[in-house]
Amino acid sequence: MGGLSIWHWLIVLVVVVLVFGTKKLKNVGSDLGSAVKGFKDGMKDGAAPAEEPQQRVTQSQGETVDVQATEKKTHS
Repeated sequence: MGGLSIWHWLIVLVVVVLVFGTKKLKNVGSDLGSAVKGFKDGMKDGAAPAEEPQQRVTQSQGETVDVQATEKKTHS
């Protein structure tokens, strides 16, 4: 008596489709799918080793110079 049979799930499905409509359910499904895909892509990118960031500094004459920022150490 405690479990739900297939008929109960079919009735719930019919009620959900009647309340929300098939178009809205399709949009929710595609949004959920794209969110999962984005999460998986983010997990792949996070597993790759991070490279040190490089900055591009533009001089007033229009030349671009590649530099790498470092922290200046001060002696106390």
